Amino acid sequence: MDLSQLDFVAVLLAAMSSFMLGGVWYSPWLFQRAWLEGCGLTELDLKATNPTWVFGGGFVLSLFIAFGLSLLLGPHPHLGVAVGVGFAVGLCLVSSALGMSYIYEQRPLKLFLINSGYHILQFTLMGLIFGLWP
Repeated sequence: MDLSQLDFVAVLLAAMSSFMLGGVWYSPWLFQRAWLEGCGLTELDLKATNPTWVFGGGFVLSLFIAFGLSLLLGPHPHLGVAVGVGFAVGLCLVSSALGMSYIYEQRPLKLFLINSGYHILQFTLMGLIFGLWP
C-alpha cells in the first residue's frame, strides 16, 4: 500500500480509541489497583510523573501503532478481516512478546493478564475502526 491510500483521519481515530481504552482499562474502575500492585507502584508514584511525557508519549506511540496496523490492513479492509487481524496481532504478536519478557523478568501473571488484555482489545478495537471506516 502506498501512503497516499492511508486514511489519516482513521489512523487518528484509531489512536484516540486506543488512548481512551487505556484511560478506562487502567482506571480505578477497572484494573488500576491490581496494575499498580503488579508494577510495584503507588498512586503517589503516578502523581509524581510528568503527565505531558506520559500522556503525550502514550498518544504518539498510539499513533505509531494505528499507522502500522493501517499499513498492515491496507485500504478499505473487510470488517471481519480487520477485526480478526487486529485480534491476532494483539494475541499472537504483542501478548506473546510481552509474555516472553514477563517470564524472564519473573513478573506477576496478573500483571501480564492486565497488560496483555489491554493490548488484545486495543488492536481489536483499532481493527474494528479500520473495518468500519468508509
